[in-house]
Order: sequence, then C-alpha cells, then structure tokens
Amino acid sequence: MRLRDETQDSPEVDRVLAGSRFRSGSSLASSAWATTEAWGTIFLAAPGGLKAVSLLSFLCNPFAHSLCNPPKTSSRTRRLRLLVVPWVSLNKSCCTQSPHSSHLSRLSSLLITINSPIDLSFTLTTNTMASTTALPTQRGAVHRSVTDHSVASSSAPSQVVSPADSPRNSPSSTSLSSMGSVDEEPLKNQRGTLLDTYGNEFKIPDYTIKQIREAIPAHCFERSAATGFYYIARDIVCIATTFILCHNFVTPEYIPSTPVRAGLWALYTVLQGLFATGLWVIAHECGHQAFSPSKTLNDTVGWVLHSALLVPYFSWKISHGKHHKATGNMERDMVFLPKTREVYAGRVGHAIHELSELMEETPIATATHMILQQLFGWPLYLITNVTGHINHHKQTEGKGEGKRNGWFGGVNHFNPSSPLYERKDEKLILLSDVGLALTCTALYFINQKFGFQNLLVWYLLPYLWVNHWLVAITFLQHTDPSLPHYDANTWTFTRGAAATIDREFGFIGRNLLHGIIETHVLHHYISTIPFYHADEATEAIKPIMGNHYRSDVKDGPVGFLKAMYSSARWCQWVEPSEGAQGEGKGVLFFRNRNGLGVPPTKLAAKSG
Repeated sequence: MRLRDETQDSPEVDRVLAGSRFRSGSSLASSAWATTEAWGTIFLAAPGGLKAVSLLSFLCNPFAHSLCNPPKTSSRTRRLRLLVVPWVSLNKSCCTQSPHSSHLSRLSSLLITINSPIDLSFTLTTNTMASTTALPTQRGAVHRSVTDHSVASSSAPSQVVSPADSPRNSPSSTSLSSMGSVDEEPLKNQRGTLLDTYGNEFKIPDYTIKQIREAIPAHCFERSAATGFYYIARDIVCIATTFILCHNFVTPEYIPSTPVRAGLWALYTVLQGLFATGLWVIAHECGHQAFSPSKTLNDTVGWVLHSALLVPYFSWKISHGKHHKATGNMERDMVFLPKTREVYAGRVGHAIHELSELMEETPIATATHMILQQLFGWPLYLITNVTGHINHHKQTEGKGEGKRNGWFGGVNHFNPSSPLYERKDEKLILLSDVGLALTCTALYFINQKFGFQNLLVWYLLPYLWVNHWLVAITFLQHTDPSLPHYDANTWTFTRGAAATIDREFGFIGRNLLHGIIETHVLHHYISTIPFYHADEATEAIKPIMGNHYRSDVKDGPVGFLKAMYSSARWCQWVEPSEGAQGEGKGVLFFRNRNGLGVPPTKLAAKSG
C-alpha cells in the first residue's frame, strides 16, 4: 500500500463522479483496457466536503462499467489505482454480476473508513489480486521548505542541514507513474545511489511528455490575441500613469524636500522596472507563439516590445528556443549552465581533488559576485554568451570553428555569423539589430532634448531593474540544491524539463510579472500555453510529475530574494553523486566548498 496526499485533485474527482471525460477528454470506458497493462484512476469524493461515498456511486459511470465488463483477453495482468479520500466507504454489493466481481468484492469487503487520503495500488489478474510493495525508503533531509506531493519518509533524517533547519521530503522521489517498487530496485542497482545537494535520494523521472500533455485541459492551450493585447495595454497604462504622476507632482513646487523627491524618483525606477519586466514577459510569450495563434502577429508584437527594451528579439528567441530544447543538458543548454568540478577548480586555481579540502568562500565574495551578476549578467550574456555552453565547434554548419565565449570571441546575439545561429537565421538577426538601432536612436534624441539626467531616471535605471529581474528569475528557475543536470548520454527532454523549479513572488509575481516565476515548470514542458492559463495547467500536471515537481514557496517574495544568496552559496559546481554507477554517473548535482549539504566527492591526487 502506498500513501500519498492527493486532495488537491478534487476538480477531477467531480468530473469522474459525473461520468464526464477524464483529463484528456478520451472515454475511459473505451480506453481503460486498451493496453496490456492498463492504469486507471478513480477519484472518490463529494463536492464541498469529505463525505462517505459508496462504491456504488462511481460504478454508474462509464469507467466503472469498463472495469466490471472488460474485453475478454488472456490472463494478462491488469493494474488499477484507487485514490481513496477521507471517509470513503466501499460497498461490496456493487459488482455482483461482473466477471471480476470476486476481485472487487474482496477489495470492497475491507470496509475502509480512514482519516487521511491514501493511494491504494493493486493488481488485477484473472485469478488473483496482489498489493504492490511499499515505496522504497528515502533518505530524509533537513533543509528549507520546498513544496512536494509526498508524505514524510519513515527513514531517519540525515545530518545535512540547511539555513531554515526544517525537515522536508525529497522533491525528487518516485513519481506517480512508478506505482510499485518492482522495477525500482533493479534501476537503483544499475544507477547506484543518487543524492541531491540536500542529501535526498533522487529518482530519474519516468513519465512521458504525452502524459503531461494529456493531463492538461484542452482550453489551456487556447491563445487569445485580444487577451494578450489587454495585458499589454494594462502594462503600458501603468507605465504611463507612473510617469505622468511623478513628472507632474514629484517636483519642488509640490515636494520641497530634496531627499523625499529623490526617494520618490527612486521608487519610480523600481515600479517602472517591474512594469517593463511585465512587457518583457509578454514579448517572451510572443517568442514562444503563446501570444496568439498567428505567428506573424506574435513576432511583430514581440519584436516591437523587446526592441523597446533593448532585447534583440529574433536573436534571443532562437537561442532561448535552443535552451528549451536542451534544458539541463551539460553540452547543449544555452543559459545558466553550471560549471563542472573541473571548470570550477580551474577558475579558483586549484586541482579538482583539492576542492573537497578548500576553505569556504567568504560571504562578502558571494555577495559581490551576486551584485555583479545582477547588474551586468543580462548584457554580458547577450554580448559574450556567459553561462552558455562552449561546444560551438559542434555547430553543424561549421560556424563555430575557432570561436569561443567571452569578449571578441565571436559568440554573441548580434552577429549573424555567430555559431548560435544557422545561416537561415541570419536575416532575422539583422532585423533584431535594426530594432535595437531604432530604440537607440530614440534614446539619443531624448538625451539631446531632455538631458542625460532625465534619460537616466526615465529609462536607464528602470532598464537596469529589468535586467535585475530577468537574471534573478532565470537564475532561480534553474539553480537550486534539489535540481539535477544530465550529461548528453543521460539527458532526455522530459528529464531536463523537470530540472526546473517554481517559486513564489506574491502579488507582484502573479500580476505584474505575469506568473513567470510561479509556473516555470509547466512552461518548460509546453511553452505555447499562455501565462493566463499556466496556473491551471500547472495544477493539472502535478499528479503526473508527482515528487518530481518542485516548488519553493516559503516566505513568498522574501523567500525568493533570500534564495538568490543561498543558492549561490549552495550551488557552485556540479558533479556525479559519490555512490553513482552506470547511467547514474550521468546525473550531476550541485556541490560547494562552503560545508553546505552533501560534501564533494573526495578524489585522490593524480600521480605524475
């Protein structure tokens, strides 16, 4: 018997009880027994509260009928999952006419009256019913709260401690699609013991992108240009209103105090930075074709918005698309690709075997690095491809030969001959440059007419705030002690997309930044879903992902800002787990020299 908290699925409960379609809309009655090993899920609940529900109440729907009257086949094993919510009573008198009534009767004879949700997995064969074995024991950990969807492990907690010093379950334990431990033990023997930075045992995701897509309600895929333009208009109105109020009223005539005026204009730059980041997010939606069904409209709107924010629209759209196609791939990912142990050792001037013995990095050094990253990370990424991969020599058209990341290395987002792009993209790169040139021209005339001081406050400082939010958001979406990375042989799209994490930024995140912080995991699986459907779609995929869905929502915006520093301290390079073997050696986790979490593997010095 497996224990799991699934109470968040009550909308699906109501749908099944009503005999309507389940998730993808396909008929359960016609598909439940379609494969040799078919999974079914029955949710029992009463809308509005936790009530007793008889087995009879769901046998009236098509799915239950298919269970009682399956097609005649050979004695192949059938699997069925029952999700039983609190105070469910199973009545054994419901299937007396079914060929499989003996199985259901034996189950329902166990009158279940419970106080907590359980996920009851069992196997139906033509002759027997057997319970699956329990979940494999997980290594516990003590660290900051990260949302997952599992019950507490019964194993003893490890000694790994994090800043929050509060226990939590691993966000990387077995997913819902791995209902039994029958197949897990051999895989564990093949892969060894994989530990994330917190010390939690990690299981590689085993669900499919097809399962993810089918779990999402069809209307979540609908894109509306009218809705998109509404949000653009709203953001522009916020920007214009803020400017008009400050320009007309934050003046010596109304506010004689210079410090107060300075403070209000500083607040102006912060607000404008947030509103402009919202526009940036909508342009990002355009690049993913999530703004509307029209590619031409999407690219036109995206080009205008991103150009106004000094972003090369098509150039970044193309490289960002490659990031989505290779998230978590150590050879091909395009942004915030972590350093390997070897690269990090070279940067700090030590041999790789010395990293486990180094003294910790000083907090002031970490803070300095973070400040520089937040100020200059975005333009440096566009100009030098910092944090991107270095395998440009593998560019299929040969454009990467002799080119490298860094200043004057030939790898950037402005040069059509950059190895980031194929030859067919070169005209689009030039069009991106034209957009930047138009914006720079407009800024030049503003400077000439109103002076640099006004240009600085009106545009340049808000622009730096936009850069800050972009870097902070992207960094924390892909950098967390619980996240894996994969070598090229171990990586798959499904695995890589799960190597991201949702966070929480409260009202600002969900309204001004359009949910880009809170729904990033879903975005990496299906990037064409518009942001205004992303919350619902995220809830839909959580049961499929199970414990592979990660979110850190503790303390909201304050927790988000604190995570910037803590992630920099915990996540300095990646390496395989010490107990990894076989395919497990291709799964890399963050390690650090600061004595936080699982220590780096101790390596012997190379002789000679």
